[in-house]
Formats: sequence, structure tokens, C-alpha cells
Amino acid sequence: MHILKLILKNSFRHKLRTSLTVLGVTIAILSFGLLRTVISAWYAGVEASSASRLVTRNAISLIFPLPLSYKEKVRQIEGVKAVSYGTWFGGIYIDEKNFFANYAVEPKTYLAMYPEIIVPHDQMADVLRDRKAAVAGQKLAKRFGWKIGDMVTLRGTIFPGNWDFNLKAIYQGRDETVDETAFFFHWDYLNETLKQTAPGRADQVGWYMVEISNPRQSAEVSARIDTMFRNSLAETLTETEKAFQLSFISMTEAIVIAIQLVSFVIIFIIMAVVANTMAMTARERIGEYAVFKTLGFGAFHISGLIFGESIAITMTGACLGIALTFPVAGIFARQLSNFFPVFIVETETIYLQLAASVLVALVAAVLPTWRAVNIRIADGLRRIG
Repeated sequence: MHILKLILKNSFRHKLRTSLTVLGVTIAILSFGLLRTVISAWYAGVEASSASRLVTRNAISLIFPLPLSYKEKVRQIEGVKAVSYGTWFGGIYIDEKNFFANYAVEPKTYLAMYPEIIVPHDQMADVLRDRKAAVAGQKLAKRFGWKIGDMVTLRGTIFPGNWDFNLKAIYQGRDETVDETAFFFHWDYLNETLKQTAPGRADQVGWYMVEISNPRQSAEVSARIDTMFRNSLAETLTETEKAFQLSFISMTEAIVIAIQLVSFVIIFIIMAVVANTMAMTARERIGEYAVFKTLGFGAFHISGLIFGESIAITMTGACLGIALTFPVAGIFARQLSNFFPVFIVETETIYLQLAASVLVALVAAVLPTWRAVNIRIADGLRRIG
């Protein structure tokens, strides 16, 4: 107990220097946590993927469609439980800055594959009755002030024209990792319009969602689907939903790596700052350590004092940084909801912040400890004078 009291008193003996060091650690740990949260948000779609869902798309590229006639053939493949389909619509609401994901899907089967998307039963019944009905996430509805019964008009980019939708349902996520900013509507509405305006583009889908009976057989079922359509006019590439999501992230891998590097550079910089503080502290007290040695205290006790002081200073700043991570992340989530629908501080991020803090504290104390332990008593006492 006396040792702890001595460590705390020594830590705040030079209050201004210690306060500035604690402030630096707080900002560094807070920044590290926010950058790690950005990376987690980048992978939110991957983490929300289900092992029982496969995605079948055109083997050339996702921008090339697949015939609607593939649906029944896929359904009959061994291991397939259900099949649905969708198309990226790419519509714009009023202005390009109002970007959000919008999909033309077969709503009954498509949403049934996503139990994490909760649509009230009465609203879902209204959606199925109306070909122009749409389903929006509650964050998206809140963003634009939409309510049930509103008419939403999207300007098509891939499919030209103005498209009117009746907002019949607002979904919410089963848990906080579910994206609540998506917009779904009937694929039939899109297809029937294309039959009149561009018949050559009708009866085609962007991808098939395949639910399988046993997630352990995902590789076998994927191979069966792709084998069935080999050497056809539209060969397929089937992969797990997680692999499908990762293929999008791989396009921005350089950005993710840059963010990771910056987060580690921040830790390295604050490590140098704390090491400098501890070096100044140990140099000022070298005479005190010499006195400890004359009283019989060994390397173990002197090391404990210096490491304890480093840990006390660093962990004070780290605790403040971790505590501030949650409210600051909340502000970021509200401001960046258009880019990161899911922006949550994960438990793993807290563990990384703590691990980085402990590493900084230990590494920063190594050199001052080595100097204090190895200085001769006569040299240390000479500095008093």
C-alpha cells in the first residue's frame, strides 16, 4: 500500500508535465479507438453475413445480369433450401448527395432469408399487395422524414426515368449491426416497366440469393450451381455471402491498410512522448535512486517504482481516452451515418486500446529503468551535490 502511495505521489510530483502527458495519451488512445471503429464499420457487412446464404452472380462481373430462368434450376439443386433474387437499382433521391442503397428484389422470399431484418406483419402484407410498394430502413426513413404512406420518387441512373414508390413498410434491425439505411422494392415493378420500355433488359436479375440447408456444404453447393451453368451464355460464380462482401472491401483495401497504419503510428508517437517523460523523471531522481540503493533496495524495487509510475500515468490517460471513445463515436455515427450505417465501438476495440496502453507504459519505462538500476551509487549521490 505504501509503495502504491509513493508511486502515485511521484507520478504527479511535476503536475504540469504529468497532466500534459496524460492529455497526450488520452487523445492518442481516443484517436486509436476511433480509427479501429472506422475499420470495424468497414467490415460491418462482412460480420453481419450468414454462413447459410450464398450469392450467385455472373462469372464475368456483377454488372452483367443473369437470366431469370436460372431460378428454378438453382432451386432443384441438392442442398438448396430457398432461392431469391435482386438487382442493384442505383436510384437517386432528389440529389446525388442523398445516396443510399436501393434494391429491386422479390420481397417475400428475399426478406425471408434475412431474419435479422424485422418488418411488422401488417406492413409486410401491405407490401406484398402493392407492386409499387417499398420497404425502407428506419434510419433512412428518419433521415428524410418519411412515414408510412408517403410517396418516394427515385431518379433512375441504370434504369432511366422517374420511379414512384409507395412507402408501405419501415424495417428495423434485430441487432445494432444490421444496416437500417437500405431501400427495397418489387423487382416485378422494375421488370414490367422494362418490358414496355426496354424489352431486351427484361427478365434478368443482378444476382441470386441462395439459402442452403447445411452451411458446412457451402462449397459443394456452390460447385454444383456453377457446374450446372458452365459453358452457358451466362456462366455463374457462386460464393458465400461473406466472401461476396469481402470482394467489395478488397477494392478499397489500400484505404483500410492506410487507416490501420495511421492507428499504429499514433501509438508509436505517444510511446515516444511517454518515454521522454519517464526519461526526464528518472534523470531528475537519479540521486533518490542512489539513496535507495544505499538503504538496501535492489533493482527489483527501483524497477517497480519506475514501471509503476509509467503505468499510472499511461493508464490514467488510457482510461480517459476509452471513456471518451463512446460519446465521440456516437457523434461520428450521427454525422457519418450516410457513409457508415453501422458505427459501433466493439469490445475488441476496447481490448486493443488497453493492450496498446500497457505496451506503451512498459516500453516507455525500459530505458529509464535500465539507467537507474545500473548507475553506481557514488555517481548517483554526486548528482545531489
